[in-house]
Amino acid sequence: MDPVFVGMIGLLVLIALIALRMPIGYAMILVGAGGIISLNGPGILLSQLKTLAYGQFSIYDLSVVPMFILMGALATRTGLSRDLFRAANAWFGWMRGGTAMASIAACAGFGAVCGSSLATASTMGKVALPELRRFGYSPALATGSIAAGGVLGILIPPSVALVVYAIIVEANIVSMFAAALFPGLIAVLMFLVTIAIYVRIFPESGPAHGAEDKAAFWAATRGIVPTLVVFGIVIGGIYAGLYNPTPAAAIGVFVVFVFGLLRGSMSWQDMRESALETAATSGMIYLILLGAELLKIFMSRARVPQAAAEWAVNSNLTPMMVLLILLIALILLGCLMDSLSMILLVLPFFWPVLSEINGGALQGAEGAAFGMSTEELKIWFGILALVVVELGLITPPVGMNVFVISSLARDVPMMTTFRGVAPFFASEIVRVVILIAFPTLSLWLPRVLSG
Repeated sequence: MDPVFVGMIGLLVLIALIALRMPIGYAMILVGAGGIISLNGPGILLSQLKTLAYGQFSIYDLSVVPMFILMGALATRTGLSRDLFRAANAWFGWMRGGTAMASIAACAGFGAVCGSSLATASTMGKVALPELRRFGYSPALATGSIAAGGVLGILIPPSVALVVYAIIVEANIVSMFAAALFPGLIAVLMFLVTIAIYVRIFPESGPAHGAEDKAAFWAATRGIVPTLVVFGIVIGGIYAGLYNPTPAAAIGVFVVFVFGLLRGSMSWQDMRESALETAATSGMIYLILLGAELLKIFMSRARVPQAAAEWAVNSNLTPMMVLLILLIALILLGCLMDSLSMILLVLPFFWPVLSEINGGALQGAEGAAFGMSTEELKIWFGILALVVVELGLITPPVGMNVFVISSLARDVPMMTTFRGVAPFFASEIVRVVILIAFPTLSLWLPRVLSG
């Protein structure tokens, strides 16, 4: 039987298992192992398993993942989210739609110390939803703005998804963090503009409230200092070349922990819950990584990525058309699975296609199809892919951020929340177009830091 045909059958089986709600890590392990056995026999599988788990989990860069998860878990329990929202509300709340804008700004700030979209949406939902209700915001705008704001956690560094992507395509983590900064800030700005336009069209959806007096304003503003300190120490230290991401994450955990102790908001129970949450989340990610590696071996032996790359090269499609097809596929897949699973499942197939089309590794940036080297293509495509993956967090039927917010606002129909995120979805599409048209927005800072 043709190996490529076997590989395609394996993909169909994988999709069927995911549709049946089997955890994606187990599904990938099952399909990967079964596929290897069907192609090469059980001996090859046993030979791979002998060192695969150790080889995968002992990657030094991967140790940054539990550190960033722990930093986010601790930050959730130290009250940083509440301080960020109070400060943002002091700055924006006096405007029409200002409290929704404050939710976006607070999500961005919390994402800078959390690195997880779901955690950002959940934490800020608990803080911001009561205030949005108190000021009479429409259910659609209240829930939609927080669900959309949560997606900022996946791109604004530090981000677990950025680290995982960098490991998959063997990109530099520092360069990925640098590339994500401007696109993340653009997202924040565009979300704020989206809210301003929305409340101009529907004035009753986002009423303003009175401005804070000067003393309360500065007291609230001082609340962002701890977050700025953590972000400056972690990301600023990485950009300055003082340390690599792993020690930076460890330092960030220590700073957040000390802040919690000094503030008196960190109890033994909080530390225990943070450690258990980190262990559970990291274990889930590592299991998916193992499954993705087995699936990657199976697909490589079945020559599916090679066949896809050959098809793309030999087709009459331009490189930009191929890129657009891949991004549209990511949007559609995002409607069916969570973001991290999608990154681990799909990118090992998509990246070889773009790399083969670009040819930058052999020709250099001038002769490459996308006008950049393979290393820069990794960075640019990674940012585009993660922005598109963000869309999956707020699109039906598996918009994970929408599910999180719906669990906090049970009286708001889920379709109302989906309507609330629709303007932000449109804003994200515009951002994708901008980032495609102007790759420099993603590549300028990595070039500066590497030069």
